Amino acid sequence: MNKVESFELDHRKVVAPYVRKCAVLKGENGDFVTKFDLRFTQPNKEAIPTGALHALEHLLAGLLREHLQGIIDLSPMGCRTGFYLILWGNRDAAEIKEALEKSLKEVVEAKEVPASNDLQCGNYRDLSLFGAIEYAKYVLEKGFSLNIYGDN
Repeated sequence: MNKVESFELDHRKVVAPYVRKCAVLKGENGDFVTKFDLRFTQPNKEAIPTGALHALEHLLAGLLREHLQGIIDLSPMGCRTGFYLILWGNRDAAEIKEALEKSLKEVVEAKEVPASNDLQCGNYRDLSLFGAIEYAKYVLEKGFSLNIYGDN
C-alpha cells in the first residue's frame, strides 16, 4: 500500500490555522499539480460542524476560483478540520493564503450559500450559512500561518 501524505503528518504538533503545501506532482507530460492543506481548526481538539463545513465548501468552491486560476478541486477533510485544495502548476503557499483570506472575507459578507438545492447538491439540507460565516470570522481573526508549527 502506498503512503498517504497526510497520514505522515504529526497532527499533535501542528498549530492551526495554516496553509501548507503538502505535495507537488509532475505528470508524464511535464505538467505539475500542487496540493495544499488549508487547516482551519486544531486537529483532535476542534472540528467544524458538518453544516458549516459543507457551506464553506460551497462558498469557497466559487470564491477561490475568482482569486486563483487553475483550481482542480477543493475538498473538505474527513476530520472536519479544513480542506484540501488541488491546483495546476507548482504554486506558492503565500499566493494561496492571500486568495483564501480574500475569499473568507467575502464569505463573511455572504447572503446565501450557492447551489443549496436538491438539483445541485446531494445533501442540500445540511448547509449552515451562519456556521460558515462564524468559522470564516474565527480563522480570519486567528490568522493563517505559513508555518505549520505556529509562527506567522
